[in-house]
Amino acid sequence: MTSLDTDTSAAARSAAARPPRPAPPTMNAAVEPALGLGPTLREISRLAEERLAAQVRDYIDGGAGQERTLAANLAAFDAVRLVPRVLTGAGPAGTSVSILGRTWAAPLGIAPMAYHTLVHPDGELASVRAAAAAGLPTVLSMFAGRSLAHVAPEAGSPLWMQIYCLRDRTRVRDLITRAQESGVEAIVLTVDAPVLGPRLRDVRNGFRLPPGVRPANLPGMDAADPAAHALAEFDPWLDWSVIRWLRSISALPIVLKGVLAARDAERAVDEGVDALVVSNHGGRQLDGAPAALDALPAVAAAVAGACPVLLDGGIRRGTDILAALALGADAVLIGRPILHGLAVAGYDGALAVLEILKRELREAMTLAGIATVADVEPDLVAMTAVTTPPAPPVPVPHPHNRAAAPGLSKARLHASLSDPDLDSMAFLNEVTDRFPEALSFAAGRPYEGAFDIERVFDHMRGYLGHLATRGLDAEQIRSCLYQYGPAAGQIRDLIADSLARDEAIDAAAESIVVTVGAQEGMLLTLRALFADAADLLLVATPCYVGIIGAAKLLGVDFAAVQERQDGLVAEDVQAAILAHRARGRRPRALYLVPDHSNPSGNTLSLEERGALLDLAARHDILLIEDSPYRLVSAGQRLPTLKSLDRERRVVHIGSYAKSAFPGARLGYVVADQIVTDPAGHTSLLAAELAKIKSMVTVNTPTLSQAAVAGLLLACDGRLSEANAEAAAHYQENLATLLAELDRHFPPDTRAAANLSWNTPSGGFFLRMRVPFRADEAALTRSARDFGVLWTPMSYFHPEGGGEHEIRLAFSALTPPRIREAVARLARFIEAERRAAQPALEQEAR
Repeated sequence: MTSLDTDTSAAARSAAARPPRPAPPTMNAAVEPALGLGPTLREISRLAEERLAAQVRDYIDGGAGQERTLAANLAAFDAVRLVPRVLTGAGPAGTSVSILGRTWAAPLGIAPMAYHTLVHPDGELASVRAAAAAGLPTVLSMFAGRSLAHVAPEAGSPLWMQIYCLRDRTRVRDLITRAQESGVEAIVLTVDAPVLGPRLRDVRNGFRLPPGVRPANLPGMDAADPAAHALAEFDPWLDWSVIRWLRSISALPIVLKGVLAARDAERAVDEGVDALVVSNHGGRQLDGAPAALDALPAVAAAVAGACPVLLDGGIRRGTDILAALALGADAVLIGRPILHGLAVAGYDGALAVLEILKRELREAMTLAGIATVADVEPDLVAMTAVTTPPAPPVPVPHPHNRAAAPGLSKARLHASLSDPDLDSMAFLNEVTDRFPEALSFAAGRPYEGAFDIERVFDHMRGYLGHLATRGLDAEQIRSCLYQYGPAAGQIRDLIADSLARDEAIDAAAESIVVTVGAQEGMLLTLRALFADAADLLLVATPCYVGIIGAAKLLGVDFAAVQERQDGLVAEDVQAAILAHRARGRRPRALYLVPDHSNPSGNTLSLEERGALLDLAARHDILLIEDSPYRLVSAGQRLPTLKSLDRERRVVHIGSYAKSAFPGARLGYVVADQIVTDPAGHTSLLAAELAKIKSMVTVNTPTLSQAAVAGLLLACDGRLSEANAEAAAHYQENLATLLAELDRHFPPDTRAAANLSWNTPSGGFFLRMRVPFRADEAALTRSARDFGVLWTPMSYFHPEGGGEHEIRLAFSALTPPRIREAVARLARFIEAERRAAQPALEQEAR
């Protein structure tokens, strides 16, 4: 690392001549837990998102263009891997550094950001007070919402002034003069903004500064429309001569912010600048520019220690700071997290952000075996899978012929691997990763706020205690926890008891197989039941893609039975059975989700449940019932098909992903059907499924079984009661979603737009008809331009359909996020409707 002590610098002289400032206030040690800020900046960001108005949040968190560079800043740090050294004798880490002759408590400062007053009335006053309390510097924006006259006296730590070079240089000169007189220690010239980048969120929102928010250091200047103001006032012809001009009007050190190219860094050193900030303006200028971290090593190498190099963009963790130091930075600046902290709790929130990062940096250094910032070396970073394209794969030579380059033809792999149904979820994950800031109606997963980490350990201990009360000794208990266990599972008795108490399902433990999630249950069931090419699986459609994927992987033929608007109807199933038999097919089973179906949200009526059971008996088919959402839905539950089953016509597949937690990956199959072999010997279908399982996953992890078993014991088998709080959350989410849809799309609006949705009674999903083709291209536009994700319903129609429908999953969100997500969705739908209108009018003519 570079030595940065320059006691004879202009900054040191300025600091020595400046009168002492009042001591800043200190953070209340209890403020973090009291405010619920959590241990990371991510939690603070989430809280800020709930507190800020949508337009303000978009202005702060948005980027330029398609926001590729915005996403790349974060992705670059996510890809970094740190390799710690051991036995270094480093002791507790020391984080202080010296930059431009001043000591900072850590290599960290506040980046220049306009209008802190957008998120809190104290604005920059709170920010500089927090920086002073943390012993860190602040770079005050030219477009600060609080004036230098008010801010400078509160700055008990280094204060730098950021400027843009305006066409009217008289204004710039005046501001620099006032800054120097106020005790500012350096001028930070932003050089990457000849105009403002195209910030599409602000364009869509028609963003304007609210009343009372103005550039306090530029009196009389109208900046209510930031983009228009920049276009009129910024100097697009700015060149390197500006450095000499700044030198002519001020003796303050000059820091250039916005450098990404090594050649520009070399030129800056030649021009005698005092420091550089590697930055892409937080992804708000040229979309497609490299992540700041990706550009850092080349810039640092070009500077070669001639001046300090700072990094700005994407810092969200202490390990991010450490990675930046290893790749050549002397310090970093943070932007958006400070505004998030201010939005949550003003001064206390901003200080919490700084202290969290300082603490995380100290912890990371200690764990990496590093004593001081000067000891950070490049080899700390083992690999950075940055945002540049990967190198082409290197073919592996054949061991007997070095010249050969063997490969696999996909045409000779299983046909399911070329099936688009197996790509649909991969596409959705890719879109989610590409647009991490988008609010997601796509993820049908439980709300994480309902999970308590410590409870898992309590459940494990509870299960071990249960084993002891059953008379197992220590060796036997150890075996239950650490060994494979039986293929059918070791907690079947507890599952059977819970099913009896919660679902009125009378199932012997021997009729249950414990599986690795419901997905394995589907695979085992299909493999056992479908033995002949004539066998046919019927699926209620739109259907869960997991059953289609399992069928395709196993080569099981299937056919769809279309749900009506309110769900599946038995007479449609009968018609399908008769039609396929007439073609020589043998319908063997029907797969359905009777309660709060994924994806439609429909629930089968009690009348239709009885009709389906009668139909199954008449036509000698099985019903494969999959109902994961029942025990996390509020209100009265209709009986399961299995509890109504008197002729063993139902194979019941269950999952604890929603009623316990997905990480357990635990499910079960109730298969009490009698199987008779050619010799007349009988067994249960469950025993046959266990044979198949022994050749697939061997057993379900005993640790997962122990965790779920402890939960079942703790709630006396009544998961519905244990999930009452979670069910209330999902019900509130559903009510919020329905209310917001009604608010944004009143009856006359949705009728005119051919827009509609169903009204589920529970579960995680709602189905919506939209006036445009809801395909992958539309989803990408929605995520990129409007910041909201959803799932095309066409994914759930294996034989085609659903092209003008979307699925909205509301379980993983909170009511405030649902309200904002619906607002974004409404803007997207309106934009799509308008874009499609000319074509529709032409078609009508």
